[in-house]
Amino acid sequence: MSTPTQESVELDITGMTCASCAARVEKKLNQLDGVQASVNYATEKATVVFSEMLAVDDLIRTVRNAGYDAALPQPEVKPVDHAADLQLRLIGAAILGLPVVALSMVPALQFAGWQWVSLVLTLPVYTWAAWPFHRSTLVNARHGSTTMDTLISLGTTAAFTWSVYALFFTSAGQLGYHHAFEFSLERGHGQAAVYFEAVVGIVFFLLLGRFLEARTKHTAGEAVRALLTLGATQVSVMVDGRERLLPIDQLDVGDEFVVRPGEKVATDGEVLTGTSAVDNSLVTGESVPVEIGPGDLVIGATLNTTGRLLVRATRVGKHTQLAQIARLVEEAQTGKTRVQAVADRISAVFVPVVIGLSILTLITWLLLGESLSYAAAAAVAVLIIACPCALGLATPTALLVGTGRGAQLGIVIKGAEALERVGGIDTVVLDKTGTVTTGHMSVVEVLPEPGVSRLELIKYAAAAEAGSEHPVAKAIAALSDTVSADDLLNTPGQGITATVQGHQVRVGRSDWVGAPAQAGEATPTDRGAVSTVAVAWDGTFRGTIVVADTIKPTSGAAITWFTRLGLTPVLLTGDSRATADQVAQELGVGTVLADVRPDEKYQAIKALQDQGHKVAMVGDGVNDSAALAQAELGIALSSGTDAAIQAADLTLMRPDLLGAVDAVRLSRATVSTIHGNLFWAFGYNVAAIPLAALGLLNPMIAGAAMAFSSVFVVLNSLRLRGFRSVASG
Repeated sequence: MSTPTQESVELDITGMTCASCAARVEKKLNQLDGVQASVNYATEKATVVFSEMLAVDDLIRTVRNAGYDAALPQPEVKPVDHAADLQLRLIGAAILGLPVVALSMVPALQFAGWQWVSLVLTLPVYTWAAWPFHRSTLVNARHGSTTMDTLISLGTTAAFTWSVYALFFTSAGQLGYHHAFEFSLERGHGQAAVYFEAVVGIVFFLLLGRFLEARTKHTAGEAVRALLTLGATQVSVMVDGRERLLPIDQLDVGDEFVVRPGEKVATDGEVLTGTSAVDNSLVTGESVPVEIGPGDLVIGATLNTTGRLLVRATRVGKHTQLAQIARLVEEAQTGKTRVQAVADRISAVFVPVVIGLSILTLITWLLLGESLSYAAAAAVAVLIIACPCALGLATPTALLVGTGRGAQLGIVIKGAEALERVGGIDTVVLDKTGTVTTGHMSVVEVLPEPGVSRLELIKYAAAAEAGSEHPVAKAIAALSDTVSADDLLNTPGQGITATVQGHQVRVGRSDWVGAPAQAGEATPTDRGAVSTVAVAWDGTFRGTIVVADTIKPTSGAAITWFTRLGLTPVLLTGDSRATADQVAQELGVGTVLADVRPDEKYQAIKALQDQGHKVAMVGDGVNDSAALAQAELGIALSSGTDAAIQAADLTLMRPDLLGAVDAVRLSRATVSTIHGNLFWAFGYNVAAIPLAALGLLNPMIAGAAMAFSSVFVVLNSLRLRGFRSVASG
């Protein structure tokens, strides 16, 4: 019997107002056979893996039965900005509530009948401004469930109802009534008093917290959305040798298109002709435009600054690098950390427990002989102080801001779980070629013999090598293109012979060219694999050219930073021990794993893990994919292969190791912020509930303090926006 195939779908969830709502939707979905669902309140999305025996309509129906709504994402629909509605309610609560708070807190302002004016001002705050909380409570009540909004609604309802009762049935309704406001911890605050200031204060502070959260949610993906929306909408495609302007969605892989100075690159592609400087800052975070030419790759939505380019499209639509970045960022923001999953489980049972504690507080004080007003005030304070809004905000806001800031810096975090794994990392394994070094050969020294000029040596060598595709030959040929060669003859393993301006030129191995033995001895600095090429013409040795895979300029600084962060750097390469040791010495890396075949890199990572190390692997090649997947944290350079990027947990849009340093620092900062937020939220509730139950907090102080905890969590998370790259100094 065959196993049912699994499908995956993402749903937009609406109607959720807190983390408890997300927990309820997730629980209902997971109760279906063959369903694995993860619901994130911050992004209002559900990621669902389900068997072919179910349909998407079944999932949507289950969500609706839970009291919420679900739909398949509509890409063309602009994300809803919930902050606008919350902002309107917040402004209304502030305008109407400020006079109420002033009258309640400043006895000198309490004119005859002030409390009745407060009732009139408080009524729209309690009904209209607080409606999102009441609506959520009613929806969930119909399904026999409670959420954090239940506490908010019950707390404000209890305070408002008690105040109305006091106005009509106690001395609080008399025209000469005065209400002294004291910010102190003492018993008896609930006796014969109105708490309209508690209602408006609670609603205002909670709306402020929700507004800040909504703003964070709406702007966290701003950098990625900006790239996608600011990309080219039309493209000049070459058709039968002529340019034709087409909508971007009609561009296909293999089409050749023109990019003029000042235009956006239409899509990912390879430069066929032309040279220019491309501004990749929105993608990689690099402030300096990158010089490109034929054979170089360009990324869609980047800016061409100077020259005219002819580009062949290699990826279009959802397959482009930017589209993949957007998907990875969204997946990271939708994912959950282990600590968030624990917080969601706790919050799901927290609300009914608090309601029970409030009822128990009321009954206990009545049984102890206290008045109804005293007992009710203590019970209301418990409801207000215990609202775990800060708990619901702790992880999502930090995750949203952290991953959003990462996208701005060219760090794409594939999943939330990757953030937590960073904390345990003690070793960082660095692939050499293309990661520590540039990955391509370039000329580092030109050593002409006496009587031969440097330009002359370059001219003849470059002309002869222009016909070869060997990496060393291409590096030499790139030095000059002013002279052409004839009668090219390639001798495999030895070199190349050509006629250049009537001279018989030979470029290749020293012994084949006829150079002295010492001609092959050159020791330029900052190099990886070194090749020394001898040059002769007309039967006479003329000089040598040294070509190397050079170390990237930022690699040394990155190694220093890794050490400063408590990570032990390890150089991993398939090159010889001598070459690897030379690079390691230049960089200050103490541990070298050399002569490692591609299929052995995975085993090298596993061996380190067997020794008890927690390993981060940085690489860019297909041969790094298995090692990246095996490591606790895989970090891929976007300049590398798709296989490496898919196997990694983090992708760096900047092709240097300082990006890996930033990734580690940002991940640690985000996790630290999450832990700090959760500590504040849990610690606050644990400390404050007993004070409220003992009657030591009046509802106003309880509401203000509770709302402040939510605002604190949001503001603490927003500090991640100020995270700076080490490259910026």
